[in-house]
Amino acid sequence: MPRRIAALALFLVFAFAFPAGAGAHSIVRHGAPNHRITRSTSTNWAGYSATGGTFTSVSATWKQPAATCTSATAYSSFWVGLDGDGTNTVEQIGTDADCSGGKPVYYAWYEMYPKFPVNLSLTINPGDTVSAKVTTNGNGNFTLTIKDTTTGGSFTTTQKLRRAKLGSAEVIAEAPSSGGVLPLANFGSVGFSAATVNGQPIGSFNPDRIDMVSGTTTKATTSALSGGTAFSVKWNHA
Repeated sequence: MPRRIAALALFLVFAFAFPAGAGAHSIVRHGAPNHRITRSTSTNWAGYSATGGTFTSVSATWKQPAATCTSATAYSSFWVGLDGDGTNTVEQIGTDADCSGGKPVYYAWYEMYPKFPVNLSLTINPGDTVSAKVTTNGNGNFTLTIKDTTTGGSFTTTQKLRRAKLGSAEVIAEAPSSGGVLPLANFGSVGFSAATVNGQPIGSFNPDRIDMVSGTTTKATTSALSGGTAFSVKWNHA
């Protein structure tokens, strides 16, 4: 997936986008446009994507997974977003469970791709219940909200992206990218619930069920929907 980092842009990310203790891994892209979803597989996404209409809101709740780390650096992201499946922007907000220096790192972020991600000071702990939502008025104004309902902490931002096509809505576990898809951190499994699109259960839109597959390696698998709003994604391979 494309990722272009000019020297100035890289400096700005280092200067302004790092949460405390996040480390250099925080410059990864969490939701570059995904044009390679075919027959319910993707090289870097697992979860559900609704397409074939105009989408103005998406929301979901998940339990923040715990990363099991070795000495290898690895990454995993969990998010809700609009666009990205067949469109060249993504408006998204979520959390990460990464491995850096053999230790897990957890944080929240939002990204208005193709802009760089912005990491947040919101404290995220493994086991916390996280709810996130992205909405738009359809005229390029977006509101992105994330709340850790376990701690009570929350963050909301209003952003503009007038060329967004609003062509898809997703609830996704992802292997982020930096000049290519990065190793997927062992997050065990993540359970998503209350997944809605345009105020209705995501299952109402006959969404694409996506497994993460790279070559012959299945990296993460997605369960069937339960009640139209709940599913899980299981880690299989880095």
